[in-house]
Amino acid sequence: MRFSPFVERIAGHGVAAWDIHHAAFEAQRESQDVIILSIGDPDFATPEFITDAAISALRGGDTHYADIPGRPRLRQAIAARCAAKFGRDVEARNVIAVAGAQNALFMASLCLLQAGDEVVVLDPMYVTYEATLRASGATVVRAACDADSGFRLNAQNLTGAITGRTRAIFLSNPNNPTGVVLDREELQIIADLAIAHDLWVVVDEVYESLCYEPEHVSLASLPGMEQRCVAVGSLSKSHAMTGWRIGWLVADPELIGHAENLALSMLYGLPGFVMEGALAAVLAHDEVTRGMRDIYRGRRDLVAERLSDCPGIAVLKPDAGMFVLVDVRGTGLSSLDFAWRLFRETGVSVLDAAAFGEPAQGFVRLSFTLSDEQLAEACERIVWFVRKLVERQCR
Repeated sequence: MRFSPFVERIAGHGVAAWDIHHAAFEAQRESQDVIILSIGDPDFATPEFITDAAISALRGGDTHYADIPGRPRLRQAIAARCAAKFGRDVEARNVIAVAGAQNALFMASLCLLQAGDEVVVLDPMYVTYEATLRASGATVVRAACDADSGFRLNAQNLTGAITGRTRAIFLSNPNNPTGVVLDREELQIIADLAIAHDLWVVVDEVYESLCYEPEHVSLASLPGMEQRCVAVGSLSKSHAMTGWRIGWLVADPELIGHAENLALSMLYGLPGFVMEGALAAVLAHDEVTRGMRDIYRGRRDLVAERLSDCPGIAVLKPDAGMFVLVDVRGTGLSSLDFAWRLFRETGVSVLDAAAFGEPAQGFVRLSFTLSDEQLAEACERIVWFVRKLVERQCR
């Protein structure tokens, strides 16, 4: 039987990267001794007051169809938070609530791109972006952010990637997997190029509340970006709500209208009780995220310290998020071989960062979403594994 060419566009190396995580998850299900550092799923429960809001709505019969773009109070709450970030008015009509940030990105790509278009991405990028963007028929053009610079924006590479067929720039800020937070000067470079070439810019800001030392500046706050910037947000990471599947797009009302038509066909809205929990979360956003940020900062520092003196590897300490990149080129293994051998010999699962883009070849991504005790144990296993590799090389 024949399948549509669409199935090829939504596959690829980025999708296959999850194979090691699936293997680790199955091993854990079978009660094997594994430590999963291959996914960014917080280990603590969603705050109780959020769960209580959803349960109350559920018990109250909130189990029917709800507003397709999201309930007005939720959209208004998201708009109010974005207005504070952007430094300008944002209204509910600028917001659509959808089932997670990945769906938001998918909907943005379908509304903005078509076959023959080119979309420039900052590379490395999140593993599923390529499939998300190619689903529209557009061609993905990568603007490399090099490891030697700490994966910061390379203005020359970005400028050189833009052609007459370029329709949009997609990026995540903070970045996953690198944890880099672009500063105002770097964002201004992107904004200037978007204005000069009449481009859309779609920015995934899922980790914006988990910035540590640097301040997060939203691209939508820069002059000239109000009409052409599409901001993507989520509660998954900031509120330990990955399984709730709640995210949003913030953009020009005309684009939101197109996204609503798409949501009508794809999703027909979110469950009402989920939106009630989300509303409680957004209204207490800073209160919740402040505590979580402190926890993740401590875990980041723990991993960086425990791995800092291990020969053969180097830690790239992130500015934000819940992941750390580890340079494993000194071990003599490719990052893919390193990840699989580490898992098979120690039970610790990490992701091959090359799946996020060629600039991350030779790096693996570790999440720090487990307890201090589990992270310390994982680091001990990694150090043991790497030292064994180095000893073999010296013989």
